[in-house]
Amino acid sequence: MQIDDVLEHGGILVDCLEILCRYHDREFSRETLLSGLPLQDGKLTPSAFSRAAKRIGFKSKVVSKPLANINVALLPAILLLHDNQACVITSLDITNEQVEVIYPELSDSSVTLSLSELNRSSSDLVIYARPEFAFDARSPVLQKLSKDGWFWGVIKECRALYKDVIIAAIALGMLSIAMPLFVMNVYDRVVPNHAIETLWVLAAGILIALTADFILRLVRSYFVELAASRIDVKVSAIIMERVLGMQLKNRPASAGSFASNIQSFEAVRNFFSSITLIALVDLPFVFLYLTVIAIIGVPLSVPIIVGALLLLSYALAAHRKLESLSEQTMKASSMRNAILVESLTNIEDVKSFHSECKTQASWEKSTIYIARVNAQSRLISSSIANAASWVQQCVGVVIMLVGVHLVIAGDLTQGGLIAAYLLSSRTMAPIGQSAAVLAQFHHAAIAMHSLNEIMEKEVERPPGKHWLSHPILRGDIEFKDVRFKYSDDSNEALSGINFSIKAGEKVAILGRNGSGKSTIEKLILGLYEPNAGSILIDNTDIHQVDPAELRHNIGYVPQSVALFFGSLKDNITLSAWHAKDEQILSACQQSQLFELINSHPDGFDLQVGEQGRLLSGGQRQAVGIARALLNDPPILLMDEPTSSLDHNSEAKIIKNIKRTSLNKTLLVVTHRSSLLDLVDRVIVLDKGKIIADGPKAQVLASLAPQSVEKVS
Repeated sequence: MQIDDVLEHGGILVDCLEILCRYHDREFSRETLLSGLPLQDGKLTPSAFSRAAKRIGFKSKVVSKPLANINVALLPAILLLHDNQACVITSLDITNEQVEVIYPELSDSSVTLSLSELNRSSSDLVIYARPEFAFDARSPVLQKLSKDGWFWGVIKECRALYKDVIIAAIALGMLSIAMPLFVMNVYDRVVPNHAIETLWVLAAGILIALTADFILRLVRSYFVELAASRIDVKVSAIIMERVLGMQLKNRPASAGSFASNIQSFEAVRNFFSSITLIALVDLPFVFLYLTVIAIIGVPLSVPIIVGALLLLSYALAAHRKLESLSEQTMKASSMRNAILVESLTNIEDVKSFHSECKTQASWEKSTIYIARVNAQSRLISSSIANAASWVQQCVGVVIMLVGVHLVIAGDLTQGGLIAAYLLSSRTMAPIGQSAAVLAQFHHAAIAMHSLNEIMEKEVERPPGKHWLSHPILRGDIEFKDVRFKYSDDSNEALSGINFSIKAGEKVAILGRNGSGKSTIEKLILGLYEPNAGSILIDNTDIHQVDPAELRHNIGYVPQSVALFFGSLKDNITLSAWHAKDEQILSACQQSQLFELINSHPDGFDLQVGEQGRLLSGGQRQAVGIARALLNDPPILLMDEPTSSLDHNSEAKIIKNIKRTSLNKTLLVVTHRSSLLDLVDRVIVLDKGKIIADGPKAQVLASLAPQSVEKVS
């Protein structure tokens, strides 16, 4: 049997991290640790280990080092072994060649091995992990100094690569002087004196310099793009983690527009790659080139200074206009993307209600506006590039005019004039590139502003928040004077709600549409926070329970079941990727999914399509029920779980749920009287308030026929 078969979900690295937590007396929760991380086959990878460790206050680093060279001061550490195994090294005695390790399978005891024995199975990859020092409220200055920002912190991590870029740029700047000096010496010394030997020496030297220049430019480009790709990967991961962790009250009005704003990070990425960074690095060498030109002839440096000032002044003036155009483009692009996503998502409704004309008109209006604004933006951007070329050529002409007069006056040699002319083009090139950077800067600035707004939104699991660990909940639920509304401008969805549900109790919530039934279940799931009052789970305020652990203990069937592109099995195991085959089979049997699975040749590999479009409404609902039952949670929340099922399937599912929920807390929101067979108690809501609460028979008997009609 493989080690992965005997360990719990998360893989062997999570088990090793649990050992480290026990060693350093830190709290540990698998659900908290793994929630939202990119796992491979349900297992934590070394590349994602640092993100997981950071959640529990550990700082980690993966190094490649022979076992004998491990820093004993940083023990315990995780040693990666062959065959995807690992262990925790607690002590290392080089003198006696003995190592004390803890294997995840025997986490309560350590084993002493010889150094050579462990070396045979070691991969020489070590993960150092130590608890970080935590500042408290008494050290606000230190906290402020330690913040690098969500973006600049990633840039700082790539400082080693940018250091190599700067070193290469310095070398290239020095080599750039070689060609003008070569030409000057050929004209002033080789040709007048017929010094052929000197010519060959100079030619050999300049060829070596040109070859070094070629290699350094390739290396510089490689490091710039490598840094940009690392920034892209890390920042994209940070943004996506932030989006998925966002509180639902901050959910955007349009998913398409929101996605467009997130994709604008591409403009930021481009700004930190390619010509942009190279231009900024090359800019300081303008002063070096000016100094060399001034040594050749001081008057020759004046046209360059004047030309640079003129070009930068025009670029700054154009930048103000480009900033306004960029903002308009981003808004219009977000709107157009929203139209596209909404149309594709609801394409059946667009066709069914013959609204193609309206959708097409909205698309074309936004496209025309974007095309017009982009045309203006491109015209201004190209004018900056054309102005840079024009100024550079004019500077060259003026240098020739001034230089010829200096040559005639005997204050300058012909070689010096040619060298100054060549250096002038090298001097103006970084200035022209910097002007082009100003044209790009507004795109990156607007995109950065949009991303900052996203990153500043509140998240469900803020850093530094300490949770009470509840791996397994009993199922007690209590609402104390809970008030809630979805937005500041909306009416209260719930007004002064008070009730208590004991573990194992079966309760139905009835009420007219919009009375707040579904809202109660969303509050129990922690998807929203009450505006007033408190919600207790097992006598603990829901704010103190980690959302990942809370939802792991709840099986939820929403009113509208959402499926994702992929196989039937992928959608069933959406929230329990570590589920075993027997769990999946049991959940499918209870939800009556085997009729679908057995009727199709692909079985569990059946593709459901985007949003489950390839399945019927009843089949999607059956998948939702299977998903809720898969993890055998102690709490079941069901919102109209059988509304799309036929009577025969509904009767079978009700029977199965009744048997499954025997020792579970069950909360059912329904308009169907058949589902009342599952419950012993009924709560009736009207306009966000409880108007009846008690045993099922008593509440239903007390309601007049008119009232029953209203609430059902």
